[in-house]
Amino acid sequence: MVVSVTLPNGAGRRVPTSDAPATPSTAQYGELLRETRKQRWMIRAAIAVPVGGLLWALFNWRVGLIGLLIVVIADMVYRVKTHSSIAAWRKISSSERRTERQLYQLEAKGYRALHARAIPDSDAQIDHLVVGPTGIFSVDSENWDRHLPVRAYPNQLYVGPFSRNDRIREARWEADRAQELLIEALGFSIEVVPSLAIYGPKIPWKVLTVRGVDVFTGRRVRKWIRRRQPTLSPADVERILNAAVEVLPFKVEVETPN
Repeated sequence: MVVSVTLPNGAGRRVPTSDAPATPSTAQYGELLRETRKQRWMIRAAIAVPVGGLLWALFNWRVGLIGLLIVVIADMVYRVKTHSSIAAWRKISSSERRTERQLYQLEAKGYRALHARAIPDSDAQIDHLVVGPTGIFSVDSENWDRHLPVRAYPNQLYVGPFSRNDRIREARWEADRAQELLIEALGFSIEVVPSLAIYGPKIPWKVLTVRGVDVFTGRRVRKWIRRRQPTLSPADVERILNAAVEVLPFKVEVETPN
């Protein structure tokens, strides 16, 4: 038997109840993120410094410095291509993974992202909730048939002959509900901007708004997020992120013995 449950701060998978993972509290979330980055830089230093020192001893300081920088840059590139804050045992789509990698690159600019967050008391899920200097964004990643054309009419979105207004409605509702929950938790007004990031077919526009939802190719997600004027301070980002961790849990399907 499979039972759907929610965890306030964890990551989801289909597991026996005895294997359900422990999860960090809201207060720990930012600290865990900072500690992970610190550990990554310590590992880079542990590898790069000996390499640089050896090349310096064998050749000169310039060659040593170049070698050190190459090691650091190579690790950073590898980290961007392979990083995932979603636990490895959670099955996610290729489109979600591609968007997550792009969002990871925004961390240095002060942006933070939560992935695969459930809307309480519903089957809905926000693929990516992004909080940063330019605002709060809900991004749903879509992987559509690359052979089918994407077309838009007034308040209508089609891929080939198929209407995708259902996804527009879902994305709008998810963002609205997340906004309501965050306002209730924070005690002040905020806006969650909904979007669909589409992978596969060619998108014949940069950003198109359909029924209040921004639609664009998944490759533009970083530009779309950063195009607005900054309105949130680092303290605002941290506060909103912590509230989102609390009110938007992961959804977990737990397998129980028959």
